[in-house]
Amino acid sequence: MSVNPDLLKERKSATFDVEKLTELLYNGKDKLRRRRYLQNIVFQDKYLQSFKPWWNRTRNEKYETGLKKTAYLDKLKSDLNITDRAEEYYITQAAASSEPSPLGVHGGMFLPTLEKQANKEQIERYLKPAQQYKIIGTYAQTELGHGTFIRGLETTATYDPKTEEFIINSPTLTSMKYWPGGLGKSANYVVLMAQLYTKEKCHGLHSFVVQIRSMDDHKPMPGVTVGDIGNKLGYNSNDNGFLIFDHVRIPRDAMLMRYAKVDKDGTYTRSGDARITYGTMVLVRANIVANCGFALSQAVTIVTRYSAVRRQTEIKPGGEEPQVIDYQTQQEKIFPLIAASYAFQFIGITMLREYFRISGDMERGEFSEMQVLHATAAGLKAFTSDIMNNGIDRLRMACGGHGYSHASGLPKIWANIVPACTYEGENTVMYLQCARYLVKQYAEAVKGKKLSDFMSYLNKPMKQRSSLTTDLRTNDLIEAFEHVAARLIQVAATSLQTLMKKGATMEIARNNSSVLMVRAAKAHCQLYVVKIFCEMVSAVNVDTEVNKVLNTLCQLYAVCGINDKLGDFMQDGYLSESQAEMISNKMLELFAELRPNAVGLVDAFDYPDQVLQSCIGRYDGNVYEALYEYAKGSPLNKTDVHESYYTTLRPLMKGELSVDGPSARL
Repeated sequence: MSVNPDLLKERKSATFDVEKLTELLYNGKDKLRRRRYLQNIVFQDKYLQSFKPWWNRTRNEKYETGLKKTAYLDKLKSDLNITDRAEEYYITQAAASSEPSPLGVHGGMFLPTLEKQANKEQIERYLKPAQQYKIIGTYAQTELGHGTFIRGLETTATYDPKTEEFIINSPTLTSMKYWPGGLGKSANYVVLMAQLYTKEKCHGLHSFVVQIRSMDDHKPMPGVTVGDIGNKLGYNSNDNGFLIFDHVRIPRDAMLMRYAKVDKDGTYTRSGDARITYGTMVLVRANIVANCGFALSQAVTIVTRYSAVRRQTEIKPGGEEPQVIDYQTQQEKIFPLIAASYAFQFIGITMLREYFRISGDMERGEFSEMQVLHATAAGLKAFTSDIMNNGIDRLRMACGGHGYSHASGLPKIWANIVPACTYEGENTVMYLQCARYLVKQYAEAVKGKKLSDFMSYLNKPMKQRSSLTTDLRTNDLIEAFEHVAARLIQVAATSLQTLMKKGATMEIARNNSSVLMVRAAKAHCQLYVVKIFCEMVSAVNVDTEVNKVLNTLCQLYAVCGINDKLGDFMQDGYLSESQAEMISNKMLELFAELRPNAVGLVDAFDYPDQVLQSCIGRYDGNVYEALYEYAKGSPLNKTDVHESYYTTLRPLMKGELSVDGPSARL
């Protein structure tokens, strides 16, 4: 089938080499070639392509398909000898972009927790079998009554020295584990977070490995009640579950004992530095940041292509309907999110790199950067998922009615990534966690302590006026975001100090300053993204035109960030009215500069049609043909006359419809 002429025109208008930008995004020509090779293996695999379209599957079929694909892909990865995390992701994305694996938590949290917290004997007993799927596990932390506030978890693990066992119990309705992925029907083991009691003393939350289903017939173990929580907004291939324990006994050595242990007589001791256990959660949050970038870039690819193909509403009576992408209001919806997609891609790379670097330091006993990594991961998880969530919904509405249909691919992308706003830490709580660190850093800076690396902006004296001009110099842009972040952190810290001087406790002062603290955390995260984006773009050395278009994106991201929070930049007179007007005008100029490259920029993400699964985001732009084929595939169209015509419609039209049961007057 031929390519839509409007899309052909768009691709010819690009001022840069799209393939060179794609190579940059995927770490070079060789890795890009390898990615495409692996994806093509999946696209040509008859088994993986034999499943019915995801939008026509029942919940049960979605779950079964997710399991079958996971098992098949595990064998495929083994056959191809794939161990690289990026390559594993490419294959999974190509094969199951619409079906999050029911066993995702097994690999994403169960295994990493065992790796970090199990001692040598437990690694042999649990980790090695789990790596071969001889044990299938999940991570059971969240409860019906408690999520982000993990210190409030109610599940108990009480040690009985007479039998050398822990008694696992769910003492209240709200203590049941609720939401863990893979728990409903798949997992036979859990890493359980529970309050440890020994010698009548609570030692806080600890991790235990608990068998919840029989290894013979998969039925629940005695004292265990477990099941699926039902349909959700998305993730319906995943069996999120509930779990209740009724005084279930487990052996003493089922407690993960790398950093803490309970002796036979019930004596509790700690060994090593338990702070390393934070690593699993930080890794999960770093991955969320990267995944938000991937989801947003997929959505913006679909909407940019559709906006180039769709023609709507003549500007002059009798004239040709223009491409929707030529409307400045459409550009305002799309172009900032193209820039954000690139920013988040780079931030995801940076976060994962920093995690592995600092995690290595922590393994060697060096914890100096642990706090900043933990706070940054928390804040950026919240910040990127907020932008992604609002951005994808904005993009969906930018497609008019077609954005509401599963045919667009947009509802699926949004539904499967929007849980990132609440899982692994609800976003407001994550901002506050980040803000507490920022306020502490501010207090250190006030004392004259020189802060390290990224936080050093709090040591700088605040400029009274911005130096921003139409040149949009990188240093001036970064300085503007530093100024606002520092000022808002100061405002939050001052509020805390003032309230405490008036007699409020730290807890009360934090609650009554929490809105200010969230604002400060958001400003800090925005600064982080702008600064890293600028640094990475400055370091790019591909060719002049690629560098130029990336610089345009970087400037647009920064300018839109200022424009969206203009009050924060003007409140203390840092930006003048004329500078604020210049920023608004500059944003529109950057839209015009970006316009010829919009399609090229989303093409550079290199998402095949099989991954996007979108009628309106097809590479060839044959949108209307695809929408018609999608409609014809509806299960309701299997017959010309639906059976309900005979059972309901025809009797209704003839006045013969009768309804069993008591009648109701409307």
